[in-house]
Amino acid sequence: MISSIAELISDRIGTMPAGERRAAQTLIANYPLTGLKTVAEFSTAAGVSSPTILRFVARLGFQNYPEFQSALQDELAAQLQSPASRTLNPASPASGGAASPMLEATLDNMRETFRHLSDKQLADIATRLAERRGKTFLIGGRFTDPLARYMAAHLAIIQPDVYHLAGQESIWRDRLIDMGKRDVLVIFDIRRYQESLVRFAEKAHQRGVQIVLFTDQWLSPIARFARHVIAGRTAVPSAWDSSAALLVVVETLIGAVTRQLEAAGAKRIRDLESLR
Repeated sequence: MISSIAELISDRIGTMPAGERRAAQTLIANYPLTGLKTVAEFSTAAGVSSPTILRFVARLGFQNYPEFQSALQDELAAQLQSPASRTLNPASPASGGAASPMLEATLDNMRETFRHLSDKQLADIATRLAERRGKTFLIGGRFTDPLARYMAAHLAIIQPDVYHLAGQESIWRDRLIDMGKRDVLVIFDIRRYQESLVRFAEKAHQRGVQIVLFTDQWLSPIARFARHVIAGRTAVPSAWDSSAALLVVVETLIGAVTRQLEAAGAKRIRDLESLR
């Protein structure tokens, strides 16, 4: 399974010199459009030299800049696919029954998602979600909001001040008044990305809210505002994307946060049980 450039960056950014790391961060902040500019324009945006951009591209495994841009163009085309276009261009059927290709693709998605997700990143996110100094807000898009609601339902049992944002966009915007630098906003957004969520994330970012983004391998534009980005694999042989890999990451984080809270979480669970 071919890795996206965002995944390659996630794998290798820890070994990059400072200049290449700036190039990587600049690309992620406006992914993939910055990489579709000329070398000179990319280097200016990143504040590094053109040779640094070429070394960055080589570190990702590309022979030259046109090859790198060709890969980004393919990703952009995939990012913009609609369910209708995937229906018109279905994956080739495989032997083993109707469920077999879907099952194999879903398992591959889970393996690839966790292959590109470091233990440190998971631990950092779990630690931030377990902190008691602020509120936690969760929200998702048309098809991913069930993940936000599921995660919020679990976190609310083991800690206070956890809120799932539902309903119309105007209701979300009204909650911005309650958000500040101590708070975390967890957002779920996969292709085709929801513009209302992008606007909301930008406003929250301007208020100093720390954003944790769950997205796909092509990266929602919200990545430019996020402190942490989890890029899960979502493509399957279907007109529809699958959120199964993201759900497994969510459950992994729920377990990690529960372990970190331990005594406080257990006491809260007992207190809740006594009220039922």
